[in-house]
Amino acid sequence: MVATIADTRVLVAAARKRGLSVGVVPTMGALHEGHAALIRRAREETGYVVVTLFVNPIQFDREEDLARYPRPLEADLEYCQSLQVDSVFAPRAGEMYPDELLTAVEVGGLSSRLEGEFRPGHFKGVATVVAKLLNIVQADRAYFGEKDAQQLAVIQKMVADLNIPVTVVPVETVREEDGLALSSRNRLLLPEHRAVAPLLYQALSAARASVEAGATDPHEARNAALAVLAQAPAFRLDYLEVVDPAIFQPVHVISGEVRIVTAAWLGSVRLIDNARATC
Repeated sequence: MVATIADTRVLVAAARKRGLSVGVVPTMGALHEGHAALIRRAREETGYVVVTLFVNPIQFDREEDLARYPRPLEADLEYCQSLQVDSVFAPRAGEMYPDELLTAVEVGGLSSRLEGEFRPGHFKGVATVVAKLLNIVQADRAYFGEKDAQQLAVIQKMVADLNIPVTVVPVETVREEDGLALSSRNRLLLPEHRAVAPLLYQALSAARASVEAGATDPHEARNAALAVLAQAPAFRLDYLEVVDPAIFQPVHVISGEVRIVTAAWLGSVRLIDNARATC
């Protein structure tokens, strides 16, 4: 483990001198099997794997959410070791933001709806820190999960627009046996909320089935999902939409591939998920 930008660059430079390609897996820690899927993919495809552990303060719109975000550093380091990670970059906030931050990266359009609407400033914080991490590590390939589909699209657009020399590799969402997408926040669910949480993916699956059965009206797909969520009044929905997977704008007629995206609260825990569907 290293905690400084300078040490990370030294390690990566040494790996490159050995002729190794470099993969990076940016995370906020509290690692689970979803992160492991990213790390394993990086391990398969690159010669030197860097995992970053950094709870990025500038992407949180609620101070209480930042304060209670889990930070099990020792467990994360052991997990990385078990997955044969080569180095872990775990900086403090002062290392990443030593002075007042006057420069930021913002991806217009993609960042303004859905998560961007409900979490103002979130994607600017994500894009900024990911740009910094990509510049620090200078990896050949960077791995991101599809569970955060809108975030993935934002990062892909940022990399393309700014000509950052890295290949962004999407990795499929990893789920519990009951369908709940793995997330560091799942551990915060109360038992009664954990019991109904799988309905979120069941709702997405119902919407996908509607599309794949030939529905071209997004309202029809959305209503199929809402009928499932109605089984659990504990859900408080932020959004549930059928969108274009490239630009995350709502579609008026379903034709070809779409992405069904949702965010909902169970108690004090906010869950997000999505599913692809093709008409």
